[in-house]
Amino acid sequence: MQHCLDAMIAELERRGPAGVRLGFRVIGDGDAGLLLPAERSSIRARDPTRLRQSGAARSVARRLLRQLGCEDAAIPRAASGAPVWPAGFVGSMAHDDALAVAVVAPVGRVRSVGIDVEPAMPLPEEVEDIAVTPRDRCGGADPRLASRLLFCAKEAVFKAVFPLDGEVLGFEDVCVDLQSGLASVPGRSGIGIIGAAGCRVLALACVEEPPA
Repeated sequence: MQHCLDAMIAELERRGPAGVRLGFRVIGDGDAGLLLPAERSSIRARDPTRLRQSGAARSVARRLLRQLGCEDAAIPRAASGAPVWPAGFVGSMAHDDALAVAVVAPVGRVRSVGIDVEPAMPLPEEVEDIAVTPRDRCGGADPRLASRLLFCAKEAVFKAVFPLDGEVLGFEDVCVDLQSGLASVPGRSGIGIIGAAGCRVLALACVEEPPA
């Protein structure tokens, strides 16, 4: 799995905007202990599984921030549930039952980012009926995972758009075209979207400043 995930993360970094850093961590039993005090106090959850997931994701994000020159910054949780990133940076985190992922970028050309991870399994039919619309395009994705990839992409778009617009969107509000690498929501188009499927399904969404 390590080799597969390394390759998938490298592909997303290669295809994403310059300066964007991605990483992952397999969630371990002691990962709740990775939370910094400021992070732990901001997270209301007491469930050990959720705390492990949060600790793993934040440890990945802090590692990426260090790579970009930001040392030991806490990433507490806001009242909205969104992570609070250190000044000068944007980012996003996600996890499934076993894997945590994160993306970080310096503020500049990239205004906001979103990431999601899903198991490499077909999307349940009842979820597909809600999440996927006739407007969505999955490009040349494996048909078995196409709906899962679209679902994952929409989750990433939600995370990229919310810090900018403060809007809680539904799946029907997001149109994804993985072939063109673009997504749109009401009032905002040209959102970059990249998907990858292998041992996991991953999606990265980026909102960039328009060219001058």
